[in-house]
Amino acid sequence: MEPVGSTDITTPSAPPWQRPFARIDIASLVYFRIAFGAILLWEVWRYFDHDWIRRYWIEPSFHFTYYGFGWARPWPADGMYIHFVALGALAVLIILGLWYRLGAILFFLGFTYMFLLEQARYLNHFYMVALVSFLMIFMPANRAFAIDALRRPQIRSDTAPAWTIWLLRFQIGLVFFFGGIAKLNPDWLAGEPVRMWLADRADYPFIGPFVAEEWMVYRFVIGGILIDLFIAPALLWRRTRPFAFIVAIIFNLTNAWIFQIGIFPWMMIAAALIFFSPDWPRRIFGVLFQRSRAARPKTGPPILPVALGSREILTITLLGLYVAVQLLVPFRHFLYPGNPSWTEEGHRFAWHMKLRNKNSRATFFVTDPTTNLDRTVDPTEYLTRWQARKMAGRPDMILQFAHHLARQAREEGHQNAQVRAQVRTSLNGRERQLLIDPDVDLAAQPRTLKPAPWILPLTEPLREPSTDPAPQGE
Repeated sequence: MEPVGSTDITTPSAPPWQRPFARIDIASLVYFRIAFGAILLWEVWRYFDHDWIRRYWIEPSFHFTYYGFGWARPWPADGMYIHFVALGALAVLIILGLWYRLGAILFFLGFTYMFLLEQARYLNHFYMVALVSFLMIFMPANRAFAIDALRRPQIRSDTAPAWTIWLLRFQIGLVFFFGGIAKLNPDWLAGEPVRMWLADRADYPFIGPFVAEEWMVYRFVIGGILIDLFIAPALLWRRTRPFAFIVAIIFNLTNAWIFQIGIFPWMMIAAALIFFSPDWPRRIFGVLFQRSRAARPKTGPPILPVALGSREILTITLLGLYVAVQLLVPFRHFLYPGNPSWTEEGHRFAWHMKLRNKNSRATFFVTDPTTNLDRTVDPTEYLTRWQARKMAGRPDMILQFAHHLARQAREEGHQNAQVRAQVRTSLNGRERQLLIDPDVDLAAQPRTLKPAPWILPLTEPLREPSTDPAPQGE
């Protein structure tokens, strides 16, 4: 057994390139493995309990796929049910630490496949689960309090490299931080869409009588920004950590109660504990995390490697690439003109959470001048209502649906089919305005990552504060 320190990295004299490989207590990583697996199992159970598998992947005859992933299709017949049973079984393997590496790989692949099947089901916490499950593949989280460690005593260890915990901290802190950065926009600072959502909750106990008050609105507005921007640093600093943890609990429980956003608040509460000293589970649940007799007396600062070999250099390189991608991707919306909450360009995968409420009406027109085809299409004729509602405010999905309509028309013999759309959208309570150019033949527009010239700029100003209830947005 390796000796293990009881604290986090506290050796500022060590070269920065050596610190990621300091041996720290593995207990916190083991805790995260169990907590993460339990939350995944709960999420899988929710899909069976609410019959979401049928609703989201079996009932729809058309699915909105992500750019570059048009090949992704749901399993036929009852295949999606079997898929979710397998995800639940893999979550159990992660919890138990049984065949952990294989379970983590297959869960990542299975969950990411499910995520890619339907763009209309994009949720930030699904994206986060995909990222964290990918990271867990490389974590030695099965080397303590795991069946793998019992089956194979040679892999058992009381320590883990420091980079494992710091990478998880980075990923979780990134979600908070970019969520705060995204809130520094005119609509959020003006109180929208928070004002609309609170007005729709006037019947809630305790806060119901106060939701129309401006002080309540700005409590959420300012509090959301401050917590997102500073909660991770406050959790890292020992002096503020207990208070920050309490704030994180209250913040996430409030979000769970008011916005009902699934497992996300519970996952963030569980993840907040990885910002504590790595040995905190051992100090609290000592019986479960007993060290071997050889390791027990050896405590102190984390053990640093004498020199870095090729394996460590490769690890640092890969960590650097991953961190760079995660830092750069959320800023890609600056490559596009306009407001990303309006155009949706660069909005996904950027931790833009609860920033927009869109109310849209879309009608499509399929024509072919050579065959006199002139058809008006209501999207609900082809899509489920939840798909049609999501699609109507998202230009890239509007384009994908237009391509689908054109393809069907060509199969019917209308080889020169054109598709135009009349889409009027309200963003965060504004007056409705045209979202896309109604004169553009969308069937002739390619799906691309480049800025779409057929998206019209947002010109409507925000309305004066109103407490009229509004439908839930994202």
